[in-house]
Amino acid sequence: MTRSTRPSAMPLYASAAGLTLLGTLAGCADAGATAGGTTPGDTSASYADGSYQANGTYTSPNGSENIIVAVTLEDDVVTEVEVTTNPNNPTTEFYQSAFAEGIAAEAVGVDIDLLDVTRVSGSSLTSGGFREAIASIKADALEG
Repeated sequence: MTRSTRPSAMPLYASAAGLTLLGTLAGCADAGATAGGTTPGDTSASYADGSYQANGTYTSPNGSENIIVAVTLEDDVVTEVEVTTNPNNPTTEFYQSAFAEGIAAEAVGVDIDLLDVTRVSGSSLTSGGFREAIASIKADALEG
């Protein structure tokens, strides 16, 4: 008769503790304020209607990159968005162009305080520059 082996309770306990810690840390990520001064999901800030533009920078494997982001706000909602690319090499050009082509589907119709873009059309690094530019736009548009 072959005896089956079962994992000991210790690794299972360690795994459960690890999951608990992971859940705790994930919860902490939502508790912080964004660069625009609001917490994610907080739509209590009020922004002046209008068109705004800001530069966003990020680092790629090829070095420092930047994009220019232009948005139009109406009642705190993004009604138009345009990203002007500024690539330093063909790889960056590919990813920035894909991001610029896909960003409207992610941003138009969204309250600017709820706008949290991490990846668009396969481009994840460009979104760092986009988030930086949006934080600057929010600071410029914030009604006091």
